[in-house]
Amino acid sequence: MTSANTPTEIAAAITDAVEQASGPNASISKEEALLQIAPHQLEAVLHEGFGNTDHDVLTNGLGVSPGAAVGRIVLTADEAMMATDDVILVREETSPADVHGMQIAVGILTTRGGLASHAAVVARGWGKPAVCGAENIEIGTDHILINGERIDVGETLSIDGASGEVIRGSLQTTKVDPIPALATLLTWADEVRGLAIRANADTATEAKVARDNGAEGIGLCRTEHMFLDEQRLPVIRKMILAETPEQEAEALNDLRDSQYNDFVELLEQMEGLPVTVRLLDPPLHEFLPNIDELIEAAARNELDEQGTALLGAAQKWRERNPMIGTRGVRLAWLKPGLYEMQTRALLDAISNRIAAGDEPSVEIMIPLTVSGKELSGIRHQIEAVIQDHEATTSIKIGTMIETPRAALVANELAEHSDFFSFGTNDLTQLTFGFSRDDIESRIMGLYLDQELLDANPFQTIDSEAVIELVRIGIERGRNTKADLAVGVCGEHGGDPTSIKLLAAIGVDYVSCSPPRIPIARLAAAHAAITDHS
Repeated sequence: MTSANTPTEIAAAITDAVEQASGPNASISKEEALLQIAPHQLEAVLHEGFGNTDHDVLTNGLGVSPGAAVGRIVLTADEAMMATDDVILVREETSPADVHGMQIAVGILTTRGGLASHAAVVARGWGKPAVCGAENIEIGTDHILINGERIDVGETLSIDGASGEVIRGSLQTTKVDPIPALATLLTWADEVRGLAIRANADTATEAKVARDNGAEGIGLCRTEHMFLDEQRLPVIRKMILAETPEQEAEALNDLRDSQYNDFVELLEQMEGLPVTVRLLDPPLHEFLPNIDELIEAAARNELDEQGTALLGAAQKWRERNPMIGTRGVRLAWLKPGLYEMQTRALLDAISNRIAAGDEPSVEIMIPLTVSGKELSGIRHQIEAVIQDHEATTSIKIGTMIETPRAALVANELAEHSDFFSFGTNDLTQLTFGFSRDDIESRIMGLYLDQELLDANPFQTIDSEAVIELVRIGIERGRNTKADLAVGVCGEHGGDPTSIKLLAAIGVDYVSCSPPRIPIARLAAAHAAITDHS
């Protein structure tokens, strides 16, 4: 395996490996060429970086989405929207209400969170540089303090989403040049690997990137992300604020129209490749403004009637532990109209693509189930909607396995499921008792330095407990249903070490953010070659 480190060296090593394995006078096999390039080395040639390594680092956070970004500091999503030049969005943490600003910003910097936080997951899906968990940053009203050093809004920061470095001022970024030999190398990887590679993609734009990078389908479409632009967010808030069934039904119909258009574009982009659509997962408070900001505004008498209503809703839906509260399938039992609306919108989109001559392949995924009865009841609701619809296609219905209990009762869940997809982000969080939004920036570095953990379990899947739960879940699920398809849609699906472990226990496919698809393709090939040898 090559020891190349810089983008130039790695690009040369890829070209050299392909040349050695090509033509009638090849000196090495294709498999040997593949093994010469480590999957993680592709990061350096797929993303921009800072060419000058000699710079003063103000602070370090967690590099959660690779790439280099330079821009002026803004502190709110709305400020990012108003910017006329490149900006870095600096927040304590991000939420769905920040997405419109995150889309505009060239980079994202947060003081809280880790590899599985909202900012990290969204940024990786877009291929946008992000640094999270930079705890030495204090955010003021018009400035930030980094280790006591004041930097005003409008000043320039440079962030490295791979190393986690935060630098004052503007650094020159390196250019990403195409490497013709890389396409050949990845084609050879596809010929060798047995593990399918899908993408986590929520929009047609992300789906196109995924297709361009070689994805064989979408393993996770997070439908809640379709609600997060400036036009859609007020509609879902209208549904949350509804005081009568009629008001809620009206809001759901508006959401159905929006989702329909998004699904049509997504299915069109995938051209018959499998698309796994996860129904609404997050707790409803995530679609509302920050409750602390609302309370402060109320104290200043700045809330209008709408703001007062939003404050009431935020207080109503606020939970102490929202990630294990009213979310996923539990929300569907509380508000059955949600999943019914999403299913109808998806069926309408399927009919549209069939009429256009496509053959859409769609799977519906129910999140956070923990019992057979819970899953069966919601499946029956979805099937009733499907039976009443004109769409003439077969739709698989499956579930995510995200809790230790779900893995242990997988035999029961498989009775009502056509496929499993392991959500290893939440499964890791719940197995370790680690908050994925808090633990990495504060504790993880210490635990790794003291060798209390071999690796960050949110980056590389835990090889003792979490992987064992996945193995048990697969075994018990297939004891009930031998042909049960199994995927993994946590970000471990893009980590080379995790891919090797997952391939060894019988996973059919992994799904990761679109920019990581090439890395996953090469890692899956490595897993197959080393397994055969």
